[in-house]
Amino acid sequence: MDDDTHESQAVSIGAPAPDAAVAGESSLMPALLLGTYTPKIDAKGRVALPAKFRSQLGAGCVLARGQERCVYLLPIPEFRRIAAQVQRTSLSDKRARNYLRVFLSGAVDEVPDKQGRVMVPQMLRDYAGLTGDIVVIGVGTRAEVWDRPTWETYLNEQEDDYSDMADDILPLGDL
Repeated sequence: MDDDTHESQAVSIGAPAPDAAVAGESSLMPALLLGTYTPKIDAKGRVALPAKFRSQLGAGCVLARGQERCVYLLPIPEFRRIAAQVQRTSLSDKRARNYLRVFLSGAVDEVPDKQGRVMVPQMLRDYAGLTGDIVVIGVGTRAEVWDRPTWETYLNEQEDDYSDMADDILPLGDL
């Protein structure tokens, strides 16, 4: 399999924000990172990003610890938005301080090389258990890098609850 093998296409969706007409704004929502890809991670820790993701990441991205032992791959504006949101939380909030320490101490900025590869630092590879077989998934405003067997197990475990989750998360009638 080559580095850009994928199971579904990533698409860039830029559309007026649903509330833009109400607010009188003409801004576009950020492009969405979508799809599932199965590149390899080489011995040096380099991963070739899906071609459609490369243009959406602009000049670079930030890699950081994600939840459920994956690595977040965030466009720089999205990373800054998340960091600012957490930093607005009171310094007296111990959970916010803990989250910020873990999130920012594991974050690194990367600029893809000429082949569209980014280096996943050893600490993040260890955190997520990344070896040769990985999965890169688009999750809207970020991508996630998973160890392939871990992702497959996670996805299988979530499948049974997928319909039930939709009932709790989406407003009635949206799907």
